[in-house]
Amino acid sequence: MKIAISGKGGVGKTTLSAFLCRWFGDQGHTVLAIDADPATNLGTALAIPGADSLPPITEMKDLIAERTGAQPGSMGGFFKLNPKVDDLPEKIAISDGNIRLMVMGGVQQGGSGCLCPENALLKTLVSHLILGRGEIVIMDMAAGLEHLGRGTAQAVDRLIIVVEPGRRSIEVAQRIRTLAKDIGLNNLHLVGNKVRGPGDREFLQQAIKGFPFLGFIPYDEKIIEADLKGEFASNVGDPTRVALEEIADNING
Repeated sequence: MKIAISGKGGVGKTTLSAFLCRWFGDQGHTVLAIDADPATNLGTALAIPGADSLPPITEMKDLIAERTGAQPGSMGGFFKLNPKVDDLPEKIAISDGNIRLMVMGGVQQGGSGCLCPENALLKTLVSHLILGRGEIVIMDMAAGLEHLGRGTAQAVDRLIIVVEPGRRSIEVAQRIRTLAKDIGLNNLHLVGNKVRGPGDREFLQQAIKGFPFLGFIPYDEKIIEADLKGEFASNVGDPTRVALEEIADNING
């Protein structure tokens, strides 16, 4: 199972990513939790010891230079477009039970398609994680899909777009759908978050037609409190827990 989770910043995609990592881990699966959002909050949401001190791969200059043959930040020139990455999950990830965390980081120069050593390493690594590994992979992504190439995207089992009741969130979801279509990623699903009642649920269903919803997560202050404390949101209300477990079951079913 390879899952990518995207959406506008602040909609709760990291919370959903963390819950799914823990849920699959509790079922006895080995999970690779991939923080592919430049904000790098997944380790905190999972409350993995040492996550705060884990540097993003894009900041590991010696590693990038070793694997690509070029210094980070260099544009053009010659470097390996398919560097060795198969040993990196064991080398640079940190583990907590059945969950192994890797932090990608963002490529700062040249935009999403920059021809640079950092991007070459990240894309090769993501491709290996999705195409060449047997674990469950859950990627917490930004609103773009920069880490996914065309061939890699087609192997993703589900792209989950998290939306909240609001026009900006819906616009971003539509943009992600367009980006996904461009790279051949067709298994798109939605999760509604911060839903305060039937009105919010109906609003989302009417505003984004043609998308299958995996479920709707109610607005829950406990999630916000956990985020502020840097804890895993384990102490949520019963309606939230039921909603999250329903989403996990729908993904796994």
